[in-house]
Amino acid sequence: MNKILESSGSVIDRQSTENLRNKDNQHYLHPWEDIGSFGENQRTVAVGGKGIYLYDSEGNRLIDGPGGMWCTQIGYGRKEMAEVIARQIMRTPYYSPFNLTNDVSAVLAEKLAQMTPGDLNTVFFTTGGSTAVDSALRFVSFYNNCKGRPEKKKIISRQDAYHGSTYLSASASGKTRDKNFQDTAADIISFIGSPNPFRRPVGMSEEEFRDAKVKELEDRILELGPANVAAFIAEPILASGGVVIPPAGYHKMCLDICRKYDVLYISDEVVTGFGRLGHWFASEKVFDIVPDIITCAKGMTSGYQPLGACIVSDNLIAEISGNTGKGTIFSNGYTYSGHPVACAAALKNIEIMEQEKILEHVRETEPYFLQKVKELEDIPIVGNVRGQGLMACVECLLDPDKQSSLALDYEMGGRIDKKCQAMGLIVRPIINMNVMSPPLIITREQIDEMVQILRRGIEQTMDQLVKDGLWEMPVH
Repeated sequence: MNKILESSGSVIDRQSTENLRNKDNQHYLHPWEDIGSFGENQRTVAVGGKGIYLYDSEGNRLIDGPGGMWCTQIGYGRKEMAEVIARQIMRTPYYSPFNLTNDVSAVLAEKLAQMTPGDLNTVFFTTGGSTAVDSALRFVSFYNNCKGRPEKKKIISRQDAYHGSTYLSASASGKTRDKNFQDTAADIISFIGSPNPFRRPVGMSEEEFRDAKVKELEDRILELGPANVAAFIAEPILASGGVVIPPAGYHKMCLDICRKYDVLYISDEVVTGFGRLGHWFASEKVFDIVPDIITCAKGMTSGYQPLGACIVSDNLIAEISGNTGKGTIFSNGYTYSGHPVACAAALKNIEIMEQEKILEHVRETEPYFLQKVKELEDIPIVGNVRGQGLMACVECLLDPDKQSSLALDYEMGGRIDKKCQAMGLIVRPIINMNVMSPPLIITREQIDEMVQILRRGIEQTMDQLVKDGLWEMPVH
């Protein structure tokens, strides 16, 4: 067998690979499954990982360009993570968070409180990002009920936003195609426009665009009535919406609007937290805001265990606790809230990031990473490259003046994905956008390799589209 495959610790022959694919197709309904293709997929079978690389069952070593799902901060194959997880399983594999507490859960809660900005010191543990957002939205509703304001329930979100796939978090997500066949809480969620500077009107400056987007938030609050609006929820950078980076000052101005009208500000840091932008949390350090609630997950354990958290300000807790809150139950929680094995993994993950100075590494590596991906803008089919920290999007456009057909954009993204994977790079195509969020331990040499493969994949796809008569090279 291929030695690379052997080094990953798993050896699976081709017959076994097909057997696994058959089991997968017959019994495993995946997230975001195309039901029309159910049972017919030829998914890559991941069998191992080391550093920034995944290994598949056919012996291929693949750079994990998307970093799993934005979450593999410290990379794969960390023995110290396995040891801590195993020790915790043998010591206390579970406790009921409904009537007990646990040492590692309590220590992690304190650690997170020390890492968050301002007075965000109360940690509610969840199973991941979706349940963290769901819990934040439920807390907002609970808070207003406790305050005697049952009408103050509207949530304002944004187009292109992604906040999760539980009922409330999915309702607050602004990717409209995800809702084509799903019901949502449309009665309490209101959407304003995406703050994507690349899509601003021709002739409008970024500052003018920013001001217009902030005004849209204020206008919507006034339209709905401040007495009815409970919260504004925003990712610092809209991640799966295409790494949308709002203009400078946008978040601070939005927070000021929220304060003006007594609207809570929820910062969804499920992606941007734990080092993706070079800090534990990006809200204050990068965007100069201290929100009322922060949600986080993903990088908290680097994907080694499922864990999320909703972190609430002392001010909010103080308003509804004590004598005024006697007998009032926040009836929200999960069997696995504060799971001791997941919390132990998070503590070790944070310790590794501190010891290896991974946050500093991200800040030092960011300029090089962004420079290299920006170089892809010289490819005729690339319309825009944007990024911050160690996350970026390479958006390909077949027609810069008007949108291509959705089917053709999907086709282009799918072809780039296949070309790149054949050369050793996993790409996460979001229709016509190629999202990069590699493990935070990535080196400059590995960045070079990643971007070179992406370049070849895009160029080969471009040539193929021309050959197939699906696109014509623009004449300047």
